[in-house]
Amino acid sequence: MRLVSVAALAENRVIGRDGEVPWPHIEADVRQYRERVAGSPVILGRRTFDSMRDDLPGSRQIVVSRSVEAVDAPTAVVASGVEEALELARDLVGAAAGATADAEAGADADRAAAEADRVAAEADRVAAEADPIPEESAGAGGGDTAGGTDDHVYVLGGGAIYDLFQPHLDAMALSHVDGAYEGDTRYPEWDEGEWEIAAETPYDRFTLREWARRER
Repeated sequence: MRLVSVAALAENRVIGRDGEVPWPHIEADVRQYRERVAGSPVILGRRTFDSMRDDLPGSRQIVVSRSVEAVDAPTAVVASGVEEALELARDLVGAAAGATADAEAGADADRAAAEADRVAAEADRVAAEADPIPEESAGAGGGDTAGGTDDHVYVLGGGAIYDLFQPHLDAMALSHVDGAYEGDTRYPEWDEGEWEIAAETPYDRFTLREWARRER
């Protein structure tokens, strides 16, 4: 499992004010964030979950909350703390990997059967041309299908959740918004000696930086 935080932060690390982002809407950032987390489990706090109820992100939501009653969405589960959230995330990633492997195995079997039919038909045709009395012939074929499963789990905030999961992260996908803003919530500080920028993409009004933790 690869744990990745996703956040947009100003130059002074501000990420929110009164439960909202303090800068004007940036459509390109919202779009890339939604595309990134689609199909993957996400971890978030109850308030962040509540703010997204009309359009929940990710395939499954792991909501860190002390109250089981805090969640009533069919795709969401509650975790009482960090360790339980990570365990649920591992289970979801493992289940997805198993389902993908089963699907790939089924597809491989279908391809092998189709190839076997094709080879057998070709053998019958060749035998018929060589001898008016057909001889039984059989064949088989197929191939391996390279592929894997997306093992990413994304941490979506809010501020307290970012703080709790920061030590467990493997990577950060951070939208560094131009300018400094006033706010009451900040993204946690990180030691840049422990992190490196693996990729950087400039956009209008922000720069997307993919941070990877250096090998420990």
